[in-house]
Amino acid sequence: LAVLRRLKPFDVRLHYTDRRRVPEELEQELGLTYHPDVESMLQVCDVVTINCPLHPGTEHMFNRDLIRKMKRGAYIVNTARGKICDRDAIAEALEEGQLAGYAGDVWFPQPAPESHPWRTMPHHAMTPHISGTSLSAQFRYAQGVREILECFYEGRPIREEYIIAQGGKLAGTGAASYDPGNTTGGSGEAADFRAGAKA
Repeated sequence: LAVLRRLKPFDVRLHYTDRRRVPEELEQELGLTYHPDVESMLQVCDVVTINCPLHPGTEHMFNRDLIRKMKRGAYIVNTARGKICDRDAIAEALEEGQLAGYAGDVWFPQPAPESHPWRTMPHHAMTPHISGTSLSAQFRYAQGVREILECFYEGRPIREEYIIAQGGKLAGTGAASYDPGNTTGGSGEAADFRAGAKA
């Protein structure tokens, strides 16, 4: 939602998809068009910003099939997680002209090995994972952690929006926001690269 708020002054048509639709009043205030799924949204967007967490439901979500559903010549801006995009599919789409450009702050794996296709693909801008949260967001995190700890030690219930997992399973906001499973596959490539760099 923060990205949409920041884009509103640029007088662009704003489209979004999410598991939870924002209230209609907010859609009207920001001039948002809701799409029930990412496929229908991609067909009308010239620039797509990826702003979602990595979980099994989003791992390699931007693969060859999904990228082919995008408008030819569209751009992707990925400040979420590198593994949300299939790295080979992104490189191929840039080389073929399906994508006009890719910008990202995140790689998978990190550090990226010398053979990583994003190091040499055309029409891209990458930063070495240097973006971060704002000071106000960090303050909210700290306040939330404090509240959770106080509730825990005082035996009070923790607010539902703070619960991500309970009893070894996704719960609360976690259950509403993530798919269960593991997205760490492929991390060995980064470990191998680091080991080779030390040798």
